Amino acid sequence: MPDAKPKKYGMVIDLRRCVGCMSCTISCKMENGIPLGFFRSWVNMAEKGKFPEVRRYFQPRLCNHCEKAPCVRVCPVKASYRREDGVVLIDRDRCIGCGYCVEACPYHARFINPNTKVAEKCDFCRERMEKGLPPACVHNCMGKARIFGDLNDPQSDIARLLAVNPARQLKVELGTMPHVYYIGLDEFLVMVKEGA
Repeated sequence: MPDAKPKKYGMVIDLRRCVGCMSCTISCKMENGIPLGFFRSWVNMAEKGKFPEVRRYFQPRLCNHCEKAPCVRVCPVKASYRREDGVVLIDRDRCIGCGYCVEACPYHARFINPNTKVAEKCDFCRERMEKGLPPACVHNCMGKARIFGDLNDPQSDIARLLAVNPARQLKVELGTMPHVYYIGLDEFLVMVKEGA
């Protein structure tokens, strides 16, 4: 029997199910104690069409936990790093708050926490993961639009969903190899201003 592939965590966001309730943003802020005005997870919104044929689009955003993460490459003190399971983390004890990683992230997913003066971003709720729990944004998504799991496990919910649905990653042309996938992503939303 061949050896199983090592774990590689990622997230799928099924935009067909997202209702724009913002529970992902709120639960992330509550779980991680994020200061007012800053976000680890947020939802871009845009409207398309002309009255009376107008539709609102939602696009939840977060760190893409890139395989070739620019934020990791530019960190002068190696505070940003990528674990073998694909999760990109920040060692808060090493971070000097220089902001290089914030500038290097093409997904605008990092910020300098004004209270701690170090870089911060989504870490897939590392503490919850260690207890076998999904990230807070996944757990609290009322539309079940967020699916988290091991991309290398063909029996995982995330792998099965990706196997039968066309999905897109953001900014693949940059070669970052992001581990966040979108199902039902409209090209219109890709062009919408990024950031919270």
